[in-house]
Amino acid sequence: MDRKKRYQANFTKGGLMVPESRVVADLLLKEVDADGWKQAIEVENVLRKRSQTTASTKAALIRNRLQTMTDDLWRLVRDGSKPVATHAVFAATINYSLLVGDFLDLVVRDLYCRFEDTLKPQHWDLFLEECRSRDPAMPEWAHSTQEKLRTRVFGMMTEAGYLSDSRTRTLKPVHVSPEVVSYLKDSGEAYALHCMQVTQ
Repeated sequence: MDRKKRYQANFTKGGLMVPESRVVADLLLKEVDADGWKQAIEVENVLRKRSQTTASTKAALIRNRLQTMTDDLWRLVRDGSKPVATHAVFAATINYSLLVGDFLDLVVRDLYCRFEDTLKPQHWDLFLEECRSRDPAMPEWAHSTQEKLRTRVFGMMTEAGYLSDSRTRTLKPVHVSPEVVSYLKDSGEAYALHCMQVTQ
């Protein structure tokens, strides 16, 4: 990922996709080659998608996320309990999509500090407006894209335990899975860990 362009709309195609991420993590750990990847994703349809295009798109997104981390995290994704795998995937998503990480760090953290109980759509909308000062190269996204990004972020936060649900969006205290915390500390992944520990 081009870190010079800090903010990209690189998560409109899917949320956390934990079950699918377990499958992709297994393929990465098995070190399948390009032919093996195509066989698994397109022919065997291991992600169980309705079309090859959808399967390939989802698989590529998940692979890009997971490859921001090492094989130790892939094992947590593949073999961990649902909470462990979910937090492991969320950590990789934060690394791959700085828009998600910075939103947690700069906006959600402040809401917790001020004992706010609800995450509102305007929190995301204002955040996007402020992002341009940090990344002048940020694209001018269509309103529909901005809404899709917001929906994805809120959905991922709900799945990871930060929100009660995607409708009321009540903020909840989160204790990141110890296995994921240990991995992030040992691997020097300070940014992802800092962003995930917004409730502490």
